[in-house]
Amino acid sequence: MSDQHTIDAALAGDQAAWDALVTRFSGRLWSAVRAYGLSAADAADAVQGTWLRLVENLHTIRDPERIGAWLLTTARREASLLSRRNRGERLIGDPAITEHSDSGPPRTGNVHPDPALAVLSADEGRRLWRTVETMHEPCRSLLLLMATAPDAGVHQLAGRLGMPSGSYGPTRGRCLNRLRTMLTAQEAQP
Repeated sequence: MSDQHTIDAALAGDQAAWDALVTRFSGRLWSAVRAYGLSAADAADAVQGTWLRLVENLHTIRDPERIGAWLLTTARREASLLSRRNRGERLIGDPAITEHSDSGPPRTGNVHPDPALAVLSADEGRRLWRTVETMHEPCRSLLLLMATAPDAGVHQLAGRLGMPSGSYGPTRGRCLNRLRTMLTAQEAQP
C-alpha cells in the first residue's frame, strides 16, 4: 500500500489505513520523543500530540512519501515543547518586535546554557512572531496582547480588543488554531 493510498484511505475514514500508519511510524515516534529525556507520561503526550497534529493536518500533506519525515519533525517539536515546559522555559519573542514595537510580545525565557538550544529557541520565537505579524485582525492583536499581558483577565483583554467578553474565548481558539495551521504548513514545506 503506497503512502498516497494510505493517506487517501485515512482521509476517507478507513480505520485500517490509520492502523497501518500507526503501526508503521509509532516506533520511530517513540524513539524520537524519548531522546528528549521525557517521562513516560510526557513521551506518551508528545506521541499522542503528534498523531493529533496529523489528524488535524492530514489533508494538507503535499508529499505523501515524506509523511514519515513530517511525523518525526512534529514529534520532535511536541517533545521539545513539553521538555521546555517542564523546565519552566518560554519561547523568546522576536527581537525586532520586542525592541522596536510597543505592541510586541515581551522577551521572556531562561538563559540557555547550551548555545545551540538558545539559537533554536530564538529562531522558533522569531518564526512564531513573524507568522503572527502576517495574520489578519483580530488575531494579530489578540495574540500580541495575550503575550504582552499574560496575567490580564478575559474581561480586560476583551475590553482592550473592543469585543464582548463572551466572544473572546472562541475568537482566541480560532486564532490559535489558525496560527497552529500556519506554522504546521511552514514546517511541511521542503
